[in-house]
Amino acid sequence: MVTIEIIRAEMRREDEKNYVGNTIFRAEGAKSVYEITFMSKNGKDWDYSLHFTEQSGDEEELLRMDELLENDDDMYNQLLDAALDAYPA
Repeated sequence: MVTIEIIRAEMRREDEKNYVGNTIFRAEGAKSVYEITFMSKNGKDWDYSLHFTEQSGDEEELLRMDELLENDDDMYNQLLDAALDAYPA
């Protein structure tokens, strides 16, 4: 498992229905800082989008990070949980 540092996370609801959140993070060995945006209509089934936070970076590194997220459930859940934990109760 890759070690990640969570820099900032947030979650909100839009239109009383949809959840939208993001987590900004740095992964061990990565040159760039990433932001993953989570979207859900029901708070259970999540889609995501991964992009650079600060500035454009190495596209191949971004693709490797995306593949890692697809294959490493623990890492993906850690990032999603950080956003969910930031949701105001």
